[in-house]
Amino acid sequence: MNASSPLRVLFVTPEIAPWMKSGGLGDVSAALPVALRAAGVDVRVLVPAYRPLLAEFGDAQCLATFSSPGGALAPARLLTATTGQGVPLLMVDCPGYYHRSGDAYQDGQSEDWPDNDLRFGLLGKVAALVASTSSAGWEPHIIQCNDWPAALALVYLRYMEKSRVRGIMTVHNLAFQGVFPATSLQRLGLPPEAMAGDGAVEYYGKLSFLKGGLVCADHITTVSPTYAREIQSEALGCGLDGLLRGRSDVISGILNGIDTGMWNPAADTHIACTYDSTRIDRKTENKAALQQLLGLPDEPAVPLLGVVSRLTWQKGIDLIADIVPQIMGLPAQLAVLGTGERKLVERLTELAREFPRQISFRAEFNERLAHLIEAGADMFLMPSRFEPCGLNQMYSLRYGTPPVVRATGGLADTVVDCSEATLKSGTANGFVFTGTEAPQLLAAVERAVDAWHDTKGWKALQRNGMRHDFSWQASALRYRDLYRTLIPSA
Repeated sequence: MNASSPLRVLFVTPEIAPWMKSGGLGDVSAALPVALRAAGVDVRVLVPAYRPLLAEFGDAQCLATFSSPGGALAPARLLTATTGQGVPLLMVDCPGYYHRSGDAYQDGQSEDWPDNDLRFGLLGKVAALVASTSSAGWEPHIIQCNDWPAALALVYLRYMEKSRVRGIMTVHNLAFQGVFPATSLQRLGLPPEAMAGDGAVEYYGKLSFLKGGLVCADHITTVSPTYAREIQSEALGCGLDGLLRGRSDVISGILNGIDTGMWNPAADTHIACTYDSTRIDRKTENKAALQQLLGLPDEPAVPLLGVVSRLTWQKGIDLIADIVPQIMGLPAQLAVLGTGERKLVERLTELAREFPRQISFRAEFNERLAHLIEAGADMFLMPSRFEPCGLNQMYSLRYGTPPVVRATGGLADTVVDCSEATLKSGTANGFVFTGTEAPQLLAAVERAVDAWHDTKGWKALQRNGMRHDFSWQASALRYRDLYRTLIPSA
């Protein structure tokens, strides 16, 4: 390629905020391409044409038609539009697959769509065709596939045996692998050798989209440096650790960023009083507003602990519930916002009844309240058992709300434990514990509460976190550097 021409990257994803979002991947798919384009990369996003996208981009133009994609895959059209932030979208339009209620993966009863192999097989096949032909009037140098629903694109490219495009498999959460019966092979139009012996998609007699992507990728990335190491261990490798250790020379971790426009305490319209690191005392007004909204007593001398999370075992919410009596005895207040596993919802509901003047629990998704908790809480609890990257700890640091986290994944990469040495060096910004037991979390919370009572030291801790740059710009530059190693003439 011409050294002066921009890198061309096809970014393949099953979701993109705000039109289709099930988790952090939707946010990444919306924000990272914007930052990449600002860094000079010609990136285009390939995504299923869900109904909300078609409603937003009613004037989308048809670039190509795929009448026989292969196997049992349904015909599709390739549509194009441009987002308000200038990112070109390529949308795979197949009404039978994507014009449904529910989210990208499940119906309204939280059950996986039974034809997810075909739905995301089509996404992968169209991605491979766009990457290896001129069907979009544009050919990428690199195809970046995000999580298992996009992974099959790299497998299709391998068996086409005619593409020069380089492939990156980006793992946002290794626990989700897209495993289907072996009979899906024929439905997907893949050759028998893809399942035979050490075939790319063969996984204990079944077919795994993610395994295929990991095998066929030229490079593998994860969403934090620590998670890149953790997935090569038996504990967090989810059955793929052997494969990943064998490919360790092409694995790297690039920390996700956050939307610093949306999450900015100096301009946040969701909070009661804006502030920054030079006006950090104004944070107390948000605490008072949060206490009032939640029906908690206005007690400035009692620390308020915040939690905004999916209520799951992975997030360590049961550990928080286990130590509630001890937290209440410190004393302290607790504000929890989130939805998730029924048993955890019931347990938190009962704890809020038991301690009505100290605990508020809202079992809902509420964007305004999420922002107000980040701004009004004194500290933030995030004891995840594993966390590929995590976003809330970065929101908390930006809002001067020191997080209490377990040393895993992106939490370990962003939070520096408060100690005499780290405070002196100016690096301390939160509280970190190891292990996965409730007493270990309690010890970290007790350290945090003790530190909170030292006003001068606490403000130094807050300012340390607030001055760190968690924008997407640094991450985009790291991705651009990686692309250039794969395309040396770029």
